[in-house]
This record gives sequence, C-alpha cells and structure tokens, in this order.
Amino acid sequence: MLQNKKQTAREPEQKQENKGININAFVLIFSVIVLAAILTYIVPAGEYERVDQDGRTVVVPDSFQFTDQSPVGFFDIFTSVHTGLVNSAGIIFFVLIVGGSFGILSATGALDALIRTLTKKLGDKELLLIPALTLLFAVMGSLMGLAEETIIYIAIVVPLAMSLGFDAIVGYAVVALGANIGFMSALTNPFNVGVAQSVAELPMFSGMGLRLVLLATFYVAAVLYIYRYARKVKKNPELRYMGTFSENKAKPAGPAKLETRHKVILTIFLLNFVVLIYGVLQLGWYITEIAALFLLFGIIVGAIGKLKPNEMADSLMDGAKKVMTGALIIGFAQAILVVFQEGLLMDSVLYFASSVLNQLPPVFNAAGMFFVQLFLNFLIPSGSGQAALTMPIMAPLADLVGVTRQTAVLAFQLGDGISNTIFPTSGVLIAGLAMAGIPYTKWAKWVFPFILIEVGLALVFLFIAHTIQYGPF
Repeated sequence: MLQNKKQTAREPEQKQENKGININAFVLIFSVIVLAAILTYIVPAGEYERVDQDGRTVVVPDSFQFTDQSPVGFFDIFTSVHTGLVNSAGIIFFVLIVGGSFGILSATGALDALIRTLTKKLGDKELLLIPALTLLFAVMGSLMGLAEETIIYIAIVVPLAMSLGFDAIVGYAVVALGANIGFMSALTNPFNVGVAQSVAELPMFSGMGLRLVLLATFYVAAVLYIYRYARKVKKNPELRYMGTFSENKAKPAGPAKLETRHKVILTIFLLNFVVLIYGVLQLGWYITEIAALFLLFGIIVGAIGKLKPNEMADSLMDGAKKVMTGALIIGFAQAILVVFQEGLLMDSVLYFASSVLNQLPPVFNAAGMFFVQLFLNFLIPSGSGQAALTMPIMAPLADLVGVTRQTAVLAFQLGDGISNTIFPTSGVLIAGLAMAGIPYTKWAKWVFPFILIEVGLALVFLFIAHTIQYGPF
C-alpha cells in the first residue's frame, strides 16, 4: 500500500514517460501473422530439399526451386494460432512447469532470506555491494532465467543502495543489469538458450564453455560501468536520483535471518542444477526430463519450506502465471511460421536472405544475424517467443551461409539479451523502472553507453565463435 501511495504523486509523470510505448506483444504478433498471410499472395513461393544428417534435418544448399503460389486464406489466419499453440505445446508446457517450480521456491522465502542476509552483511561495506549483488543476480539469471522475478528484489536493493550513499539508478542497475547479463549468457537458462537449441536441434545446453567466458566478461563490464557511476554520485550527492524511495525509508524491511531450512533449500537448489547438467550431458535428457526434474525439485523444496500441499499448488500456479505471457507468445510466434510454411514462403525467405548474406564473409553473416535478433526484440520481447519464431529460419540459414548453428543461437541470445535493458516494449523493464521510480527516458540515457559496450563485446564473441567453429555443429 505504501508503494502505491508513493507512486500516486508521480503518476502523471510516469504516464507521460510511457505514453505511446506501451505496446502489446500479442497485437504486434497477430499483425505480423496477418502481414505474413498477405505476403503469401505477393512473395514467390519456393522449396528446398531437406535431408536427415546425423539425426538432424538440414537444407540442401543448391536445391531451391520456385513453385506455384499457396496463398493463406482469411479463416486460415485464425486457425494458424491454434495450430501454432499445438505445434509448440511441448515447449509451452516446459516453460510453465519450470516457472511454476520457481514459484514454489519463491514461496519458501529462501531467496528473500538470502538477499536480506547479504544486504545486512554488506550494510557497512558499500564497495562490495555492487560486485557481490550483481554476481548473485547474474548467476540466478544464467542458471534459472531470472527475469520477471527481479521486480520483487528492486524494493530491497534500491533502498539499500541509497542508504549507502548511492541512488536509485545504482540499486536498480545492480538488479536489472546483473540479471540481464546472466539471462543473456544462459549457462542453463531454459527460457532462451534451452528453447533456441531445442528448435535448432542442438544438444541441450551444449557450448557452455564459451558462454561461461561470456558471462564473466559481461559481468566485469557491468560492474565497472555501475561502479564508475556509483563513485560519481557518492562524491557528488546533488547528482543522486532518489526515485520512489525517500532517504529516510532507505533501509530494507523484514528479517535478515537465513534459517537452517533456507540453507537446505538453497543447497538443494544448487544440487538441482548439478543433476540437470549431468542429465543433459551424460544421460541425454531433453525438455521432458528437465521439466520433470524441476517439478520434483519444486515439490521437495516446498516440503522442506513447510508449505502445505494446497500452498504448493497455489505457488505453482503463481509461478506459472508469471511466465504465462512468454509461454503463449511461443505459440503465437509459431503461428507466423505456420502461415509461412502453408504459404511456402519459409524457404523463399531463406533463399533471398542467403543470397544477400552469401555476398559477405561468414563472420559478417553471424553479425547480421545478431543485428536482426537485436531489432526483432523490439517486436517480440520474449526470449522464448523470439527463439520459437526466429530459430526455425536462422538454423537452416546458418547451414546455408557457413555459420554453425551454435553460433546462430549465440547471435540470438546476444541480440535478445542486450536489447531487453533498453527497449520499452519489455514489460519487465517498464515495471521495474516504475517500481524504482525512474523515468524511462532517464534510464535510457544512462544505460545507452553500456548498450554500445555490450554490442561491441557481442561482435567480438561472434567473431571468436565463427573462428573456432563453435559447435558441436
């Protein structure tokens, strides 16, 4: 209630900041579905031959032939949505189960207790706040795809940062940039790399070594960027931006005690990922087994957290609700592919795109894929949804232009991740800024130089990936 009252006074300003940028992703995707149907009447249809190679489907590069038009009718536009949801049901339910399991974990209070314990211990050690908490959120983002959940931690970390002489931007950046670089590096993030590698027919979570280096590099860059600004406002208090929280309210509330049951839950939380990695790498687990593992993990931590069966079920539903939008976007995005496939446009897009990219060295093809994904994220701010939409095109395109599929997935995760911290179509970004009381334009101005740094680093990693033939294929 206090949070709502504090925001009331700022409401006119906040509305003005957000006017014209509150775009619904489903409206945009449905518009693209309609546009795709129209294109089936205009763009020449065509097909490549496809063959099975080592258990995966690949395009035969020189086999493209134009065919008769196969236009998609008016009613087919609407049937494509249901078909898309059905075709992507496995990934959709995987996302819902994983989200629900994290809902149970959140309900135990273990993560909250961990955050509060860390903030208490860092209360008089402000120099450690930025690297320590940024690392915590980066690890959670990389392992479990922390995104929407970051909003609840803003109300804890922002007041802490302000109490140490920093400001709201420092506190928000620690949470938002930390979680984002983790989400983007995606060691075991099921919501972006998990979906993308599934669509690209790559082994789940393969190529983890380079992504670990990527996580470390972007983490150092983020810490240095935040720390530079933090020192500036520490020395010049008049430059501080207070946002929603007043300075006299800048101490996080609630108990900071990490109880024994919380420690057990967090230990099992880490053990879950050890089992996951072993299962994927040694036992050939895929999304069915991983979803089952997360569900089992959720039930175990719920029991240790003394949640009753009904409370576990309610928490499971709450967690699933948080990722429902992203899960449904996967199906809606798949509907675009349904239209393209029924209209025989998919291979035409591949043919024309490969014709352009074939004029460039393959390393620039990887960069071109990155920029396509970067700007597509404005329209589709869901990582899993964007993977479901673009990877069916990018994976075979990579085969055609001499780029490994793993590099194409890397281009996707970098393009998707970097833009999430600045594009206003990201619901998590806008909600988090509203929680901290930071106008979007102020944040965009502050974070834009870091976006350029990230783009530069992304291009370096794509060059490395192409040079080493980042694989397995």
